[in-house]
Amino acid sequence: MPRENDIRGAPADWLSRARSDIALARAPLPEGAVYESLCFHARQAAEKAVKAVYKAKGHRFEYTHNIGHLLHGLEREGILVPQAAWEAADLTRFAWEARYPGVAEPVTQAEYREAVAQAARVLEWAANVVEGAAP
Repeated sequence: MPRENDIRGAPADWLSRARSDIALARAPLPEGAVYESLCFHARQAAEKAVKAVYKAKGHRFEYTHNIGHLLHGLEREGILVPQAAWEAADLTRFAWEARYPGVAEPVTQAEYREAVAQAARVLEWAANVVEGAAP
């Protein structure tokens, strides 16, 4: 596991990976697949988008998959985090809890759609920060 000062990649690289994950999250549910798998990619997109903001602002982030924790870290650095990003903190549950049988209730199509929408809002905000359209 890399230490926080060993994490590489430019902000644009992190955004590119986030965009890849949101594309996977938006893919039609393959036969035999479950929404939890697509929600995992939505969560990944949000996490990588937040980490892109860290990189763009020249801050180090902790090696964690907890989106809320990462957002708190940005605020401690004086970066304004919009409400839409805070709402996406709930996506952290898709890091592991929803991926294993018997741990959580199955994800519904409505929950899946909301997860993708939340991730997309975080990605939009992060892209604006990284690409210079937002503070």
